[in-house]
Amino acid sequence: MSTGREARAEVRVPALIGDHMVVERGQPVRLWGTAAPGEVVRAALAGQRGETKADAAGRWKLALPALPAGGPYVLTIDASNKLAFSDVWSGEVWLASGQSNMELPLSRSAGAQEAAAGGCSGLRLFTVATTTAAAPKSDVDGAWKGCDAETAAAFSAVAFHFGRDLHRSLGVPVGLIHASWGGTPAEAWTPREALLAEPALRPMIDAYDEAANDPARQAEARRQLADWEAHNFQQDAGNKGEAKGYARPDLPAKGWAKMDLPRVWEDAGLAIDGAVWFRREIDIPAAWAGADLALSLGPLDDFDVTYWNGERVGATGADTPQYWSVPRHYTVPARLARAGRNVIAVRVFDHYGNGGFSGAAAQLTVGPAKSDAKGGAAPLLLAGAWLYKIEKGLKPIVADFGKRPRVPGPDDFNSPSVIWNGMIAPLVPYPLAGVIWYQGESNASRAAQYRTLFPTLIRSWRAAHASPALPFLFVQLPGFESSPAPLGQGEWAELREAQAAALQLPETGMAVTIDIGEAHDIHPKNKREVGRRLALQALALVYKKDVIATGPMYRAAKRQGAAIRVRFTSVAGGLVTTDGAPPRGFLIAGADRIWHPADARIDGDFVVLTSPEVSEPLAIRYAWGNDPPNNLRSQADLPAAPFRSDDWPLTAPVAAAAAAPAK
Repeated sequence: MSTGREARAEVRVPALIGDHMVVERGQPVRLWGTAAPGEVVRAALAGQRGETKADAAGRWKLALPALPAGGPYVLTIDASNKLAFSDVWSGEVWLASGQSNMELPLSRSAGAQEAAAGGCSGLRLFTVATTTAAAPKSDVDGAWKGCDAETAAAFSAVAFHFGRDLHRSLGVPVGLIHASWGGTPAEAWTPREALLAEPALRPMIDAYDEAANDPARQAEARRQLADWEAHNFQQDAGNKGEAKGYARPDLPAKGWAKMDLPRVWEDAGLAIDGAVWFRREIDIPAAWAGADLALSLGPLDDFDVTYWNGERVGATGADTPQYWSVPRHYTVPARLARAGRNVIAVRVFDHYGNGGFSGAAAQLTVGPAKSDAKGGAAPLLLAGAWLYKIEKGLKPIVADFGKRPRVPGPDDFNSPSVIWNGMIAPLVPYPLAGVIWYQGESNASRAAQYRTLFPTLIRSWRAAHASPALPFLFVQLPGFESSPAPLGQGEWAELREAQAAALQLPETGMAVTIDIGEAHDIHPKNKREVGRRLALQALALVYKKDVIATGPMYRAAKRQGAAIRVRFTSVAGGLVTTDGAPPRGFLIAGADRIWHPADARIDGDFVVLTSPEVSEPLAIRYAWGNDPPNNLRSQADLPAAPFRSDDWPLTAPVAAAAAAPAK
């Protein structure tokens, strides 16, 4: 099928319009693109037809009547030329966005292989390539794909689980548009005009404009960044293994060890950065000899050079955005594909953090590049035992990303509005069922500002879509010990409260995840439960299903002598604890505002708190800290949300954004 983007075509459409697309059921099917000025453009889908005329600038748009759930259909768009797109469905379309915990692919989450093996034929997936822009763009890079084990492995784990739960519950096709970027702050995702309209946020734009338009400051910032990277990232001294013959097909295996792939090599006991070589022999069917082959290796962390029978067939370096998570797809030229024994060699260089093959087993394959190749197109699986040899082992560096210099400007993903311009604004014409959002880590030191910034982002996205009630579901940050904090304090606790404050906006929902974080990993691996909790929110809020979507929520606290009696709503049959022990994570304070751990017991829909240290209690907090203890939940197996009963001043300042690690 045509992609609709060939240079010869008069009529063109954006990337969102293509094979495998899903359109939002019950809403007009909006189509747009470019053509010759004044040209008549016609479109047809599922028996519905429409036409329009391109304006003087060559832009056109039209809307076909709404469809019920169904498919597959063929969409045709024609004028002087004709475009045709197959496997088009009508169903539910959700946009998944945020930073690295939304971005984290299924392959790097817990239970990835089992999840992918469970099937996902009801989903269609679109990943927006990461990019920034100085002004709103008209298109993105990406393509709709059917969902199978390989495409699911590379897709957002949270979005995948969310979408599959929706499909199973609703029984309709689900299209997922994934647009996220690790380490990015909320202001980068917010339109410039929205930030300018808020007095508390306008200084962000003013400061950005001043820095971005000062050539001397720009030059100095670039120099400082290069110096920082030279000292905080490992530097590749050059490919020494190639000269030693590590890629040669006739190289003896002596001195090489075995490692089962895919996996990062730290999991195999290699606590190093640096360069490691991997080799694998495979037998190619005679029918494939002399034909181009498609080699898939999944994501490699960080850089690679890949060889086939001793010759380079592909490489990925630092010039590739998100290089550590980009699946490698290389073409083996026909002249190198021979029947029988062939040798794949891969040099991986890791300059920070984990290194190696970080994808899923289903992503390691080789097969004919063309589906009509002789002998069939079923690929050979490459997961399993490979040989490996360390070319250069380096002691891992612990980089201080909080001190990473920034170069303010449209190329810096921390800059205000630049990701909105590049990745979200081009999606706006496409009708959505709603948005799921997982972000906040990069704003954790500015919780007071986030109380204004986050609702501003939500309202601005809704305004852009001309949909004041566009459902917006978000993940409240899990536990993570970003830095030690005194009892009853913590930047992440304050950011969680700022997130929860956005529930005052209509058609919003929050998935509480305080119980499934990992104290020393900012990327907790249990994304299955995150997706499930978001799906419950969608089923209850958007689809009006009779499901329990919210765990216990603080309602009120009443002092009774030396005790405080805390009432909860959404208890779903009664309060319980995860482990059957008394509730943990409650704090209590008196007039001195010094927090003490509270003794807690469950009494129906209430929790009763006391402390021998506090005879006249005034305030309580629960799960309040960066990574606080917590075990209270409802019988529906959903956790109680963190809260505080006091309105005492908090600690997080409104400060300039710090550059956070994207990896």
